[in-house]
Amino acid sequence: MRLQHPLVGLIDLCQRNAGLAILLSVALASLAGFYAAGHLALDSETDRLFAATLPWRQRAQAFKSDFPQFQNLLVAVIDAGEPEEAEATAAALTDVLTADHAHFQLVSKPDGLSFFRKEGLLFLDSSKLEAALDRIIDAQPFLGELAKDPSAVGLFAAFVLLARGAEQHADLSPYRTAFAASHDAMAGTLAGHPLPLSWTRLLAGDLADGGGPYKFVLAQPRLDHAQLEPGESAIRAMREAANGLEFVKSGEARVRITGSVALTDEEFATVAQGAVEGMIGSILLITLWLFLAVRSWRLIVPILLTLALGLALTLLFAAVVVGTLNLVSVGFGILFIGTAVDFAIQFCVRYREMRRRLSPDAAVALAETGRHAGGQILVAAAATAAGFLSFVPTDFRGVAELGLIVRRDADRLSLHDNVSSGGDHPLPAAT
Repeated sequence: MRLQHPLVGLIDLCQRNAGLAILLSVALASLAGFYAAGHLALDSETDRLFAATLPWRQRAQAFKSDFPQFQNLLVAVIDAGEPEEAEATAAALTDVLTADHAHFQLVSKPDGLSFFRKEGLLFLDSSKLEAALDRIIDAQPFLGELAKDPSAVGLFAAFVLLARGAEQHADLSPYRTAFAASHDAMAGTLAGHPLPLSWTRLLAGDLADGGGPYKFVLAQPRLDHAQLEPGESAIRAMREAANGLEFVKSGEARVRITGSVALTDEEFATVAQGAVEGMIGSILLITLWLFLAVRSWRLIVPILLTLALGLALTLLFAAVVVGTLNLVSVGFGILFIGTAVDFAIQFCVRYREMRRRLSPDAAVALAETGRHAGGQILVAAAATAAGFLSFVPTDFRGVAELGLIVRRDADRLSLHDNVSSGGDHPLPAAT
């Protein structure tokens, strides 16, 4: 092949100037890593994984424009033993988050709108509305006393009024639930075990739990998409704010955080952890594989160093051409190691064969390895690169960028493997 002679010349040049080749490789890897550290960013915005020209992406963007208040939300889910405790906790959390302009753009409490407070009864079925109105009418004398004096004095004045009604043989059955709850609260307090008294349940009955046991606070955090977890600081601020609330500290109320931002951040954390663990696991398994394949640390160490150099140069390529890594392309390192090591093993196994079969001289064996295997490895690398390059035309940008980066991996590693030397003496690094 026409490529054989240039490859043999390059291999011979590196073999004769091994020290210089190592220094140049270290310098190149250092410069590549330094540049990538300053210019390669991480984009954790999942929407950008797909091309903006896709029809469904355009519809999604239109929906976001029309309803921006429902995008990128953190949701605090609050529940407590009594409705008043949950309501007070939700209101307090809303106030604290609204004042935190550093972490939150918009905070709202859906059921706290003045419209629902004023017109909420209109959303009831007619039968439930009639029952609620009857209950309110029955409680009118009791409520009147409380309205005049909303304190303990007014409360016991209302009880006195009810007692007088009992003396007049009035029907007090509508107040039976209130009497029982009040008795339990006072008896528990006297026994040293205070029990909360829910006026909402006393007056509203079953309607008190009609909306479910949970209260919600919606918050739009300020996201930092340069971080793997864009909402991490906002989630931390919301959790700290919740832990400082009265009923949360006493254990009467509980606040849990969910929403699209929290769920996405958890997925990102899992991806990051999996990428790091996968990279470490890949290196360990590759080292074991290399030992089983070549059984010589004088070959294994240069292969690993060549992989490190190739990884640094791939990061440089990604920083210059792509600029940002997404949640798919960030996993290129594992693919890089798994793909590139095959070429290194092929070259080193052929090199050992040449030393044993043709000549024990390293220079001669390297030249013959480049002449016989260099072209084959380049063809295999080109085929691998073409496979990954086929990802590029897809509208799935995450996969397209991954294919572009890994394609460069295959091309670069085939050249690195062809200029590595080995045998019974240390190999110079690739140039």
